[in-house]
Amino acid sequence: MENLNHNPGKNFTNISWVFFGSDNFSTKVLDTIIGFNIKPNLIVTTPDRPQGRKLLLTPPRVKIWAEENNIPVIQPENFTDLPAELTNYKFDLGLVASYGKILPQNVLDLFGGKLLNIHPSLLPKFRGATPLESAILSESDTTGVSLMIMDALMDHGPILAQKETAIDDKDYLNLRDELAETGAELFIDYGYLLHAGQIESKNQNHDLATYTKKINKSDGEIKLTDDPILNWKKYRAFSDWPGIFFFTPDNKRIKITQAHLENNQFVIDKVIPEGKKEMVWESFNKNL
Repeated sequence: MENLNHNPGKNFTNISWVFFGSDNFSTKVLDTIIGFNIKPNLIVTTPDRPQGRKLLLTPPRVKIWAEENNIPVIQPENFTDLPAELTNYKFDLGLVASYGKILPQNVLDLFGGKLLNIHPSLLPKFRGATPLESAILSESDTTGVSLMIMDALMDHGPILAQKETAIDDKDYLNLRDELAETGAELFIDYGYLLHAGQIESKNQNHDLATYTKKINKSDGEIKLTDDPILNWKKYRAFSDWPGIFFFTPDNKRIKITQAHLENNQFVIDKVIPEGKKEMVWESFNKNL
């Protein structure tokens, strides 16, 4: 990708901006941006939530990142009353990357049309919360990332820039990190141009919009007799969560932890049988 700003750190010297995010996609965006010696002035993330079997109160990944990089961070439960950290200072730009909450109009109004979003699809395709999984499961050979100006509707705003990439045999984690990095680079180049008034956005063709669906744990179930290409796509799409699994004839749940595609056949390498440790497929298959 052509780098439009040959000294992006200098370009951002006098720009004040806020980052909204929560998860590993968000932190990969931040890692890329900080690699250009650019830091947000404020980070907004979600509240700590109970997680795991013991329901321990756990901070979102972005909060940990903010504290490690000495950047102020706030965690509003909602925006009914806007936090003073957002209203006491006029920010030039805002960037949203996998924040996990819908931002209401009063937040959008703070930025005067300069609140941007990194969405990992070629909008208007795959609007919604699961664009990476949806792209891998689709018939398309390519996907990409969009930098858009946010409006009140989900993934609906005008586009500043997009970048296409081949899906190949990438899994969810590979694709997530690649598109987070690319999206961050788009923000550095085109966010600066928007701030400087040197670029215009382009409205999406809403007639072409497609939407993703929520993924449930049950979506990870496969049958070994299913189409091998479909099973291979599910293995890659659900590599982060929920993973893929099948049930034996006696209803034991078997999680597939490693697999590959060979001669268009889905080949299982390692599994975790219910109640047991990981083992190679050949050892497990002997007892089926």
